[in-house]
Amino acid sequence: MKRVKQISLAFALLSIFFISACERNTDEVSLGIDITFEEASVTSLQSMMQDGELSAVQLVEYYLNRISEVDPQLNSILEINPNALEIAQGLDAERLNGQIRSPLHGIPVLLKDNIDTTNMLTTAGSLALEAAPLPLDDAFIVQQLINAGAIILGKTNLSEWANFRSTSSSSGWSARGGQTHNPYVLDRTPCGSSAGSGVAVSANLTVLAVGTETDGSIVCPAAMNGVVGIKPTLGLISRSGIIPIAHSQDTAGPMARTVTDATHLLNAMLGVDQDDAITIQAESQLSNDYTAFLQSDGLRGKRIGVVRQLFNNNPVLNELLENQLDILREGGATLIDVEFNSFPELGNAEFEVLLYEFKNDLNQYLQQRGGEYRSLEQLIEFNRNNAQLEMLHFAQELFEMAQAKGELTDVDYQTALQVSKRLAQVEGIDALIAEHQLDAFVAPSNGAADLIDLENGDSGNSYIPSSTLAAVAGYPSITVPAGFINELPIGILFFGTAFSEPGLLAIAYAYEQRGQARRAPTFLESSSETSNPTK
Repeated sequence: MKRVKQISLAFALLSIFFISACERNTDEVSLGIDITFEEASVTSLQSMMQDGELSAVQLVEYYLNRISEVDPQLNSILEINPNALEIAQGLDAERLNGQIRSPLHGIPVLLKDNIDTTNMLTTAGSLALEAAPLPLDDAFIVQQLINAGAIILGKTNLSEWANFRSTSSSSGWSARGGQTHNPYVLDRTPCGSSAGSGVAVSANLTVLAVGTETDGSIVCPAAMNGVVGIKPTLGLISRSGIIPIAHSQDTAGPMARTVTDATHLLNAMLGVDQDDAITIQAESQLSNDYTAFLQSDGLRGKRIGVVRQLFNNNPVLNELLENQLDILREGGATLIDVEFNSFPELGNAEFEVLLYEFKNDLNQYLQQRGGEYRSLEQLIEFNRNNAQLEMLHFAQELFEMAQAKGELTDVDYQTALQVSKRLAQVEGIDALIAEHQLDAFVAPSNGAADLIDLENGDSGNSYIPSSTLAAVAGYPSITVPAGFINELPIGILFFGTAFSEPGLLAIAYAYEQRGQARRAPTFLESSSETSNPTK
């Protein structure tokens, strides 16, 4: 199955290059492939296109060529948009006519493979959905990106079913795509579930990518792959057309190499969706342009709560983190140590909520999508019947636990939902903000990435549960590259109360400008001869 995926992706890339070469002269094709855009920003690329030094077609060709050359080592991309070059040609024509849709006009974006598209598969990494009908509509956020002039380049691999199938899964593995690899050290985990999106951005296979998060699935893979990830307030971005885990926590979000690029992507994804009521409720909280909050002095006068209980016993990590706190102080922030007292109880309540909502929400999605498998129960049976492919490395305990749950009217669910929101919001984030007059909290995003272990799953040693409070609360969080331990990226996480994106972006941007910790991976030079036994 993995070999078939590789052949299909290679054939798609070859076909696109052949068509492109037939339509333009050799010099143009060569220019598009030879120019190096490593670490190129949205702003710099937009400037080059505006000056006539670069076209969207050439930019797409560059990334398609780089994917073909590099991704066999990383396994981050499942599928290429067959219309990518045609779309780029149309956007170039618009530019020549003076029409620029937004800062993303002509900019390639990759999507996680749980986001609906009408011209590519949407499978959540599962073989069960490979034969399902293509979605009738693009997800709302995809429509927003298209309207903004972004070029949907393809789909990225992920932890199958967004890491909600087994208690012993390997992050970044799916039956459809196999194992995704950390681009800094190939035998290390990329974290999940938005593994492919984080890896592709870090390895310069795209300018931007979209991930999704229920708890940690944007910020963890962003941090472990050395990029920026934004998990927005619930309601800021539509959930329509995204394969769900839990509606009380799910959201899509941007992944990029810089805070500025991530903010451009955030702007393009925003919008009120009539099919997602929570976006209607959030309309009054939307900003017209979040880049206005990217200020170099954004740390000045800020009061930030330091969640030291999320530090661990690793002295190297703690020293790195203390150095980052010094950067915050030097930028003019006041730091106050704080402590949350509800983690064990919060985790138990959250898990109960996720089990109930996963069954309910996924069944609704599958019914609407159509195809042979229209319920969680049927997916469980599919996995059993195809265990040699789907359960080669781990089982489906979470599927089975969710299937055993009842309806959302059950008292157990209602109680767990109330407890989780109370502990995360009222008695958690909001209480400490009020007590200490805080603008935000800071904590480590991750530890150094563990070895990939397909047979035993993630060890959890590199995972730090700093995403949970904001995830359960439905509040925003942003991770920014903070440094390295043994060549593996470490991120720093900022989070706050509902719709506090303006303040968090100011803090994250100012910290990023002072820290400058992002460094591109060098796996091509160091690992080109290394075999890859998990592919």
